[in-house]
Amino acid sequence: MPTIAFTKGHGTGNDFVIVADPDGALDLTGEQVAALTDRRFGIGGDGMLRVVRSSAIDAGAATPDAEWFMDYRNADGSIAEMCGNGVRVFAKYLLSAGFVTLAPGETLAVGTRAGTKSVTLSDNGFEVDLGLWRPVDDEVLVRGRGLKVARPGLGIDVGNPHVVVALSSLDELADLDLTVQPHLDPQPSAGANVEFVVPEEPLVQDGVGAIRMRVFERGVGETLSCGTGVAASALAVRHWAGAGAPDRWTVDVPGGRLGVRVVRTSEGERVLLSGPASLVYSGEITLA
Repeated sequence: MPTIAFTKGHGTGNDFVIVADPDGALDLTGEQVAALTDRRFGIGGDGMLRVVRSSAIDAGAATPDAEWFMDYRNADGSIAEMCGNGVRVFAKYLLSAGFVTLAPGETLAVGTRAGTKSVTLSDNGFEVDLGLWRPVDDEVLVRGRGLKVARPGLGIDVGNPHVVVALSSLDELADLDLTVQPHLDPQPSAGANVEFVVPEEPLVQDGVGAIRMRVFERGVGETLSCGTGVAASALAVRHWAGAGAPDRWTVDVPGGRLGVRVVRTSEGERVLLSGPASLVYSGEITLA
């Protein structure tokens, strides 16, 4: 029964078990990951971040332009493409462990299954460039416990799949029961995270848009925050608002506040996510 070292971290309450495995020596099964992240019988977390060099990752996922790769697993042990909060916590861990240095103005490359993501220091922690985003054309109907009727959802791809649903009031947002997984029709082949959003009043103040959000993450359940879901929610509301909508947004989630900004490039629009990252404690655990 191997004993492994771990660190617990979170980004606005979206929490992770972090395991350093620089040379790719660990071969954790989905069942072992689920046991580590179990909140009653394990350490507890919304997912696991394995810190491994890109050179030690299988060729299909390797990112040669980044020394370090974020091997992200959901709490049920399944593999996910990306995690916006996870990238910031991953960067915080790399700095704390002395694996990298990052000065103001410098960029840290982090490999993920959705490609290499660039991380910089920001006023509220770290900012990660999630890359180009795109709307998904297929309309999805979303049914959820607490919603009286099905609502249309907008598909957004920011390296992983999301469906964003607009609600009419904070009361409607609060009345959602996300202990039960929302039903998507049609169901995307790879599943999707589902975000429910309500615009603030006013929607835009001093050139910055503001919304509130709750999220059901595939493979996890409701979480206090979802970084890519925050970005997808801001992009969806910006899309619905039409021409003249701002490129900067704040998104309030149960775990805190995150920032989103959109940058126009010759390739298209890139979306960047900013927010805090914290390391809580470290220890060792023996795997069954």
